[in-house]
Amino acid sequence: MTAVPPTVSTSTAGTTTAGATSTGHSPAGAEQDPLLQRRLQQDSIQLAGKVVYLNPFLYWRRFDANTDRWLREPGQLAEEQIQANHLRFYPEVAWDLLDPEELAVKSGAVEMFLKSLELISTFNPELSAGHLLEVERKMAVTKKKAFERWVSRALRRREQEQLRERRRYDRERLLRGWMEWLSLDVTRQALLPLSALLVLAVAGGWWLGSQTFCRQVILDPGIQRSRP
Repeated sequence: MTAVPPTVSTSTAGTTTAGATSTGHSPAGAEQDPLLQRRLQQDSIQLAGKVVYLNPFLYWRRFDANTDRWLREPGQLAEEQIQANHLRFYPEVAWDLLDPEELAVKSGAVEMFLKSLELISTFNPELSAGHLLEVERKMAVTKKKAFERWVSRALRRREQEQLRERRRYDRERLLRGWMEWLSLDVTRQALLPLSALLVLAVAGGWWLGSQTFCRQVILDPGIQRSRP
């Protein structure tokens, strides 16, 4: 699948998301919320007097729908490119020993690293190669688990969607098969006597039921004993 390069939105290219401005100030209320401040510290880095965000989803207002889909859906980059960067972001992992599920998750995380670095370099063109190396190093420490969780959820959603689509296709194929079978001349000729027998059985059952319902029931009066 061909990768879609990040595209800067012309209407919001001068602003940064999550309440932060391009001047690098923290969002309003971050200083009062220690948890939010800690998350912002993990998702950002100070370079050349400017705050650079490491979380790629903080740039969502600055790119179009195609770039948003390119970022969110796994499998947008070439498999060869992802495999070539396995050891770059996971030097400690023995890739040949991973089971298929874990291999898919970690490969998806590598893809997220590559996409995030491309977005960061696109929306921060003033960063030098040294700055981007610092960004990559911090991302490898703070975003690895987050990317793995994101990829795992995305793969599960894709698997569920594929399962629903496969079930819908099986239902449509079964219905189409029945309709084609019923449209055959041989099928209609075989079903005609059965339909006549069914109609006769229903009519006979209705007639017998009406006779039973309308039959008078005679009850013997009980013997009443006089009280002494």
